[in-house]
Amino acid sequence: MIEISNISKTYPNGVHALDNVSLSIPVGLYGLLGPNGAGKSSLMRTIATLQEPDSGSVLLNGVDVIRQKDAMRATLGYLPQEFGFYPTLSGEATLDHFAELKGIKNSKERKQLTETLLRQVNLWDARKKAVGGYSGGMKQRLGIAIALVGNPGVIIVDEPTAGLDPTERNRFLNLLAEAGERAAVILSTHIVEDVQELCERVAIIAKGRVVAHGTPETVIADVSGKLFRRTVGKHELGEIERTLQVVSKRLVAGKPVVTVTADECPAGFDAVKPGLEDAYFLFTADGAK
Repeated sequence: MIEISNISKTYPNGVHALDNVSLSIPVGLYGLLGPNGAGKSSLMRTIATLQEPDSGSVLLNGVDVIRQKDAMRATLGYLPQEFGFYPTLSGEATLDHFAELKGIKNSKERKQLTETLLRQVNLWDARKKAVGGYSGGMKQRLGIAIALVGNPGVIIVDEPTAGLDPTERNRFLNLLAEAGERAAVILSTHIVEDVQELCERVAIIAKGRVVAHGTPETVIADVSGKLFRRTVGKHELGEIERTLQVVSKRLVAGKPVVTVTADECPAGFDAVKPGLEDAYFLFTADGAK
């Protein structure tokens, strides 16, 4: 269990990245949703003990890992949004190197683990190729394999499906689902579909604050009866945006479909049976409380 209590962080440039964030993260898959710049990466780096907060605490099974960082690092698998490799090393050598860094000293054990993980992330056939020649998606998959070394009890993945094609995305999500049976897995993303397919619990962050959390079902229930949708002409958009609180808009078959929030159904609109994406848009919309 990870207990995050009242975490705040302001960077030297004045950016308020985290504002009094509190969450409880049990074993299983936990989705952290938010737009770019919402504070997700700052929170992940704080949990991973890569930066210290200005205030607050992070407890791992009762141990304050802000003060005892090794307690987290000993059990952590971390895939950051941006990472680097030695470009001249092969994928196999890179994974072997990280396995040794994580304390697996027996060479035969490392070799077996390396083969298992490279097969799991579909890189076995490219194991001898220099990582500098890997595509972005291949590097992402190698990062996933590194995060899974050593059966970590806490796994943090930051925007993990970026650069993956649909087949590899499904492969990765299945790996996470398996890992979530024994570890606390934090999936930080702005892709709602990834969270909806996998996560038993979710938190939505906007402007450094937790604006909603719970099971996907309870988060969706919080916006039930508050959303209304209508297909409109492009000439109508300006008036709708001036008079109603627009949550989202998108083109469907070339026509704008607008979703708004209101206490009562506006004329011409229909009530929406919301999904997690609708809740995400509402909680992260400009002017949302």
